[in-house]
Amino acid sequence: MSINPNQKDLMGQVFEAYVREHHSGDILSVVSEDREDTHHPVVVNAMTLFEANMEVGDYFNAYPSEVLAIFDEALRRTAEDVTQRALHGESGRKHQLKCNFHVRITELTRDTIPRSRDVGHFLSVTGTVIRTSITKVLEYERDYMCAKCPQIFTMHADFDQFYTFAPPATCPNLEGCNSFKFTCLSQESEPSACRDFQEIKIQEQVQRLSVGSIPRSMVVVLEDDLVDVCKSGDDVTVYGVVRQRWKPLYSDSTCDVELVLQANNIEVNNQQTTATLLMEDIQKEFKDFWESHRNDPIAGRNQILLSLCPQVFGMYVVKLAVALILAGGVQRIDPNGTKIRGESHMLLVGDPGTGKSQFLKYAAKITPRSVLTAGIGSTNAGMTGGEWHLQAGALVLSDGGLCCIDEFNSIKEHDRTSIHEAMEQQTISVAKAGIVCKLNTRSSILAATNPKGQYNPNEPLSINVALASPLLSRFDLVLVLLDTKNPDWDRIISSFILEEKGVPTESSSLWSMEKMKAYFCLIKRLQPRVSEEANTVLGRYYQLQRQSSGRNAARTTIRMLESLSRLAEAHAKLMYREQVTIEDAVVAVSVMECSMQDPCQQYQLQCQMVLEGLRLPDLLNKEMDRFSSH
Repeated sequence: MSINPNQKDLMGQVFEAYVREHHSGDILSVVSEDREDTHHPVVVNAMTLFEANMEVGDYFNAYPSEVLAIFDEALRRTAEDVTQRALHGESGRKHQLKCNFHVRITELTRDTIPRSRDVGHFLSVTGTVIRTSITKVLEYERDYMCAKCPQIFTMHADFDQFYTFAPPATCPNLEGCNSFKFTCLSQESEPSACRDFQEIKIQEQVQRLSVGSIPRSMVVVLEDDLVDVCKSGDDVTVYGVVRQRWKPLYSDSTCDVELVLQANNIEVNNQQTTATLLMEDIQKEFKDFWESHRNDPIAGRNQILLSLCPQVFGMYVVKLAVALILAGGVQRIDPNGTKIRGESHMLLVGDPGTGKSQFLKYAAKITPRSVLTAGIGSTNAGMTGGEWHLQAGALVLSDGGLCCIDEFNSIKEHDRTSIHEAMEQQTISVAKAGIVCKLNTRSSILAATNPKGQYNPNEPLSINVALASPLLSRFDLVLVLLDTKNPDWDRIISSFILEEKGVPTESSSLWSMEKMKAYFCLIKRLQPRVSEEANTVLGRYYQLQRQSSGRNAARTTIRMLESLSRLAEAHAKLMYREQVTIEDAVVAVSVMECSMQDPCQQYQLQCQMVLEGLRLPDLLNKEMDRFSSH
């Protein structure tokens, strides 16, 4: 069953009337432009169109490919009419008669990858671009001439068989020629009818899937003006018709049929705002929270830290550091156009069982766009070159979000050079298979690794973790978590785990996962300014670190000053402030101190200071003896 000519004429007239009413201005703006584009899209809201005529909506749902061709033809006629009227009018503007208008449908939403039951339907799919092919030129029609009669007819490429041409079995002449021999008129000359063509592959967004689900993917075919509108790593919404495709059949061969989406429209959603940010009651709730803690803002911050990764007991310094990484700093661009990144990076180095992976999993959950991977499982950091394709890796897919890398020291040696560029310049340069390009990797990196064997406090950090100094210097924070084998601490931890004291289900003081997610999405948009007092604190600390005799050369570079500034801005964001104060600078310095000092040495200094202040020399000697025995 198909659409008869009367129905085609009726739908063409209805759509022409709709375009004249709603899109005359769009057509006039296109014909008045001097651009030499060969294809001109006009975006049509499907809901508004179907409200104007429900019968058109029914036909569109049943025969989307045929109805879209009718829409394009009706739009072309309307554009010619509007252009002619504008040329005869006295508008004083220069107009050019243009063809190749295309109707682009929008506002039909759906999130899941289609299945075989959706073949022939028009729908939209939201996902992440994981692979793009190079742009090709596609011949979509040929002219044939009958060898018996002078009949000339046009054949279109068959989309279902990868755009191959299959001449008809007999001559289409209505006088009954019945010949089966034809000559292709464009066989020995250049193809006369060509269009741009590209294939991309999209994958379901990982953050929308349940735990353990494998994201499905789908090939999308782009033509004409849709080519090159997106790149690997982009979040897109594709509108199109679900089609089946198979290679030409031969005897004694299997037929492999695949589902593809023939795109009609594509929208890039990289800059989309989270829905929770648009809700005023959510923002008011956070403002009221900080208003109630106006006299003691640190107590409010500690309540947020208590809700961060509640399954891990204590470790407030690590939780504070993770919160600062999630909040992020402010990107700055100098007058010359050089960008200084605002995203912070952190490396957790620790013995097995110190909670590193728990922090990575929690951070990935509350960040809207995140990728959780292991060093050994991520092939190339950024891009992998295939057969005329570019495929996005973990850092490109997490652009604008968070990339959590576990077992960081197991990354292959040739991949680490890519990470150097991705962490500082925030781009990945690709030059392989004839493709030269740069892709954005504007993501924060939260990495975890085990020390190489037993952690030796007497050796520098680069030797303990087997990572080179240039890579370590790119991390804003490097926290070392050691299993101190303290009996009292072991007793507290075991009771916490066995009795589940740390996860009270009925406690109202802990924030829910959704509330934490909304809060970090909200504070990421803040742009706090650094005060003169905060700059003085950060600058003086940097100078003293540079002049220190026992300084770590790999860490005390100019990047350290930039890291201090980012951490202070991140703490101001965490405190929901518009200005970086002395308090934020002091917290940034204290967190950096925890990162710079050796954990054993840091604990010894704190233990000595506390027990001497409490005048407990016997306990102090006992603790010092325990350290000397290790």
